[in-house]
Amino acid sequence: MTRGLLTLENISAGYGSRRVVRKVNLAIERGEFCALLGLNGSGKTTLLKAVCGLLPMEEGRCLVNGLDCTGFNEYKRAKYISYIPQRYSKMQGVTVLDAVLMGRNPHLALFASPSGADREQAKNLLDKMNIAQLAHQDFARISEGQKQLVILARTLLQDAPVMLMDEPDSALDFLNRHKMLARVRQLICDEGKAGLVTLHDPNFALAYCHRLFLLQGGEIAGELSLAAASKEEIRQCLAKIYGDIIILEHENRYMMLQA
Repeated sequence: MTRGLLTLENISAGYGSRRVVRKVNLAIERGEFCALLGLNGSGKTTLLKAVCGLLPMEEGRCLVNGLDCTGFNEYKRAKYISYIPQRYSKMQGVTVLDAVLMGRNPHLALFASPSGADREQAKNLLDKMNIAQLAHQDFARISEGQKQLVILARTLLQDAPVMLMDEPDSALDFLNRHKMLARVRQLICDEGKAGLVTLHDPNFALAYCHRLFLLQGGEIAGELSLAAASKEEIRQCLAKIYGDIIILEHENRYMMLQA
């Protein structure tokens, strides 16, 4: 298998005796934003948790730029892989700005604090998310959609070469979903990162991602490069998991509808 900036080799993982993900192989190049699509229970979240160390791998390994990160501790792995979960831990008594600054923790020496430059960068990221006015508010008291944008800003400040995102748009409204995914795609392209995102709605993947990986029953059931695919190839690929569908095309952009 060709190696990318992110390479997953024969990854299997699960919960106790129940194996959910089976021998997954995929590679993502620098500047690629890829989507992992599948129905509920297909193993998308399990795979991401295994890659970022929140769930032990039964077998396989994760490589970042050829470096095997599988056995790294949480602190060291965070220098190479960032992760936005569907649900994040509650933070009481933490300001929004301090929540973003947590993204610098993997780069700080023991007992060191973020620098003034780190604080300025964190403020700039909040400004880019259009939530700069929340900087000194309690993270626990802002809306779920605002929290999602704060977590994204924290991930960007972490500045790992690989970004894993598990339905990062789930708490956002329609307009902010588009804005967030556009920002993430642009960042990945501009800075040469590798991005893998799970999305509930395949139409957002069709609009913003370079390639699609289809997960079915814990295994990769298909892969598609959108730049090179025809409308019929997209339909056939997505039909493997979504069944009888229709693909609409307008100005070289595609949308999936149920037939």
